[in-house]
Amino acid sequence: MAENPAYPVGLRLAGRRVVVLGGGQVAQRRLPALIAAGADIHLVSPSATPSVEAMADAGELTWTRRRYEPGDLAESWYVLIATPDSAANAEASAEAEARRVWCVRADDADEATAWTPATGHSEGVTVAVLTTDAKGRDPRHTAAIRDAVVEGLRDGTLVAPHHRTRTPGVSLVGGGPGDPDLITVRGRRLLAEADVVIADRLGPRDLLAELPPHVEVIDAAKIPYGRFMAQEAINNALIEHALQGKSVVRLKGGDPFVFGRGMEEAQALAEAGISCTVVPGISSSISVPGAAGIPVTHRGVAHEFTVVSGHVAPDDERSLVDWAALAKLRGTLVVLMGVDKIGAIARTLMENGKAAGTPVALVQEGTTAAQRRVDATLATVAETVRAEEVRPPAVIVIGEVVTVGADGSFETSDGTPAVTSDGDSE
Repeated sequence: MAENPAYPVGLRLAGRRVVVLGGGQVAQRRLPALIAAGADIHLVSPSATPSVEAMADAGELTWTRRRYEPGDLAESWYVLIATPDSAANAEASAEAEARRVWCVRADDADEATAWTPATGHSEGVTVAVLTTDAKGRDPRHTAAIRDAVVEGLRDGTLVAPHHRTRTPGVSLVGGGPGDPDLITVRGRRLLAEADVVIADRLGPRDLLAELPPHVEVIDAAKIPYGRFMAQEAINNALIEHALQGKSVVRLKGGDPFVFGRGMEEAQALAEAGISCTVVPGISSSISVPGAAGIPVTHRGVAHEFTVVSGHVAPDDERSLVDWAALAKLRGTLVVLMGVDKIGAIARTLMENGKAAGTPVALVQEGTTAAQRRVDATLATVAETVRAEEVRPPAVIVIGEVVTVGADGSFETSDGTPAVTSDGDSE
């Protein structure tokens, strides 16, 4: 049997009885797909992993807490055998053969009547990979092929230009903090399908080089204190191209709704009757500190973090930030767009009770090849920014998490050791 190639087929298991023998790691990996398929799942096993047990507790399957017994496969359409008992596996496999039930054997594929392919999904397409013979049936090999195909479908590289999916409308895509590998797979696929891309300066610029030559790229860069494209002009450009039946991607840095004016654009599109898809992105407020080795929260150090915009000084009447309240918080403060205002911000925080020795880190060009980290305290940060010539874009992190070492050890700004052992009370 193993010498012949398997015949590929898709099983429609919704509402049909499926028996799984064994509640270990194999079952844990296979059960989610069976649940998603709507199968009537019956697990027979004296024990199960916590994840499998949680599925049973949630009512996603019926769990019989004992070993396999003859007759367990009655009325079933499909069976997965994955117990550590080889004798029981053989007996169950024989029952499946007698009942003409397709049977997968986790312990002995050659004795199975069905194989589980390496599968992946992308926008309504299921990719299933099976090798053609037993000699080449290496799960790592099939998984690698699956991953390559699915990734190609997701990012559009496997779609021929004349078969390229086009969905008229606008997608507000969060491009992440700068590294092109940190955009979501959905965002990358939408870029591959776009007719027009309206891009911010802080978006992942390297991705623009991958676009086909026919794609129109519009620069919506908002260079600080330099040339910029007014928000109204951006809205009009989105509407104009969408009304022409084009697929438009508004590529933003970070996440569209974290200081990205994404809702303003969504509202303008809604008023014009244009469909809009929002694709969240990885916010620089979390990812950039992480890339520099700074956790925005840490057990025993910070139970909250606050993200604020620093583009308006604390004493500016346009400011909506309660800096006095922020000074009293014990957690982490992340400031975006605040490089040129950091002196005023630090002074205001100290005036409202924040310790002058509170650690501060500035991470410039985070996640890119030009990334650099500059450390200071609230008392020294203004001069440090000038001396080190820190320039936007830079994420500013204020709080004790700045001094958390790679091994999890750190000291507070007053030199008091902080306890972070498992016995530490939060």
